[in-house]
Amino acid sequence: MLSINEISDLKLDILKEIGNIGAGHAATSLSALLNRKIDMKVPGARIVSFEEMMNLAGGAETVVASIFLRIEGDAPGSMFFILSITQAERFVQQLLGDKSFTLAVPPYDELGVSAFKELGNILSGSYLTALSEFTKLSLYPSVPGVGIDMAGAIISYGLLEISQTSDFAIVIDTILKEENTENNPAGDVKGHFFLLPDPESFEIIFQSLGVTSND
Repeated sequence: MLSINEISDLKLDILKEIGNIGAGHAATSLSALLNRKIDMKVPGARIVSFEEMMNLAGGAETVVASIFLRIEGDAPGSMFFILSITQAERFVQQLLGDKSFTLAVPPYDELGVSAFKELGNILSGSYLTALSEFTKLSLYPSVPGVGIDMAGAIISYGLLEISQTSDFAIVIDTILKEENTENNPAGDVKGHFFLLPDPESFEIIFQSLGVTSND
């Protein structure tokens, strides 16, 4: 099983590059969906503990919007995409053309929640496609689940099984930048991908890339 100390800068650089390729795919899909230019960047990838993961999400008691899914196939694991409520609302408002949409108080508009889920589908699918192309592994996402709750509750749900065998996550920063127009002032949507490997999965991924435990 790969330990946190074996995730070198080289391995993180590879994950960042894969993330950038996935971001390019996602930007193309989002541009078509929103009918305007969207740029997507991955400024960094790093290792975090579960406690740090909670802090990056805003703190255990902060209410966030998230997409959670299982990665299935040759290298299974779990993936979260987490946005602040404000950032998630901004994306859905732009997608629906409805500035009144809010995630502040339930019950939530089903169309808006579906739009947010579609964002998760596009981002996770684009990232896993890039990862599969690099590694030649068969990887595919489960049907994503949407959560709007305190970060601690959402993350704890995803950690129930793997917390017994792993104690870290890979965080991939994500920035979506919208086209600047008169009716749509440019605004960045910033979120985090958290990639949580099953015990042997990252070793499988790095071996498929020809990166040894010493690299």
